[in-house]
Amino acid sequence: MTVEVDAIGRYPADVEATVYFSTLEALANVAKYADATAATVRLRQENGSLRFRVSDDGRGFDPSATTYGTGLQGIEDRLAALGGDLSVRSAAGEGTTVDGRLPV
Repeated sequence: MTVEVDAIGRYPADVEATVYFSTLEALANVAKYADATAATVRLRQENGSLRFRVSDDGRGFDPSATTYGTGLQGIEDRLAALGGDLSVRSAAGEGTTVDGRLPV
């Protein structure tokens, strides 16, 4: 696993907790389902938002044929509660990328 962090500071506790638990859930999904050999967590501040990305090189899935399970739905709900959003990109055999954004 690789962690990449741009120069970011501290944020309100609710923002930090939301990013922490969202990233943790995304990594749990990698461990449970992806059959990945590598994962990357990226954190950055951009255009008034704190952004995180968890990507893997695993087996991927077809997002159009799969609904969010409780893990991804939980991430989306946590982010939405603070005005943020979630996007998930994946393709069979090409891994998965989970992107989250929170306004700060």
